[in-house]
Amino acid sequence: MSALPEGFEDLEPWVADWARPTRAERYEARLSKTYDELAEFYDAIAPRAEEAIAHLDGLDLAALGDDDARLMQLLHSMILVSYAVNVFQQPRIPDSGSAFFDMVHEPAV
Repeated sequence: MSALPEGFEDLEPWVADWARPTRAERYEARLSKTYDELAEFYDAIAPRAEEAIAHLDGLDLAALGDDDARLMQLLHSMILVSYAVNVFQQPRIPDSGSAFFDMVHEPAV
């Protein structure tokens, strides 16, 4: 049985680490990885992002099945990782020391 919608099976190796329901969990995953691991994840997901977005656009986001929800979580993780890969070129935000912004309320989907 597939963890992702039909047609996205090739992204399943990333589900265990990156299909996280909250931003805090996704950020924790980002900080636990090396830059090379982040780049590998980003390079696998980014080319499929437009196709995944098109698939999800046709669905009611408030009533996603588990497989579609995991696909959306992979996209959310890709976005969070994109800054580390394309801008910072490291898992942490440069020159931020131990500072951390903790979101008090997650935006509604």
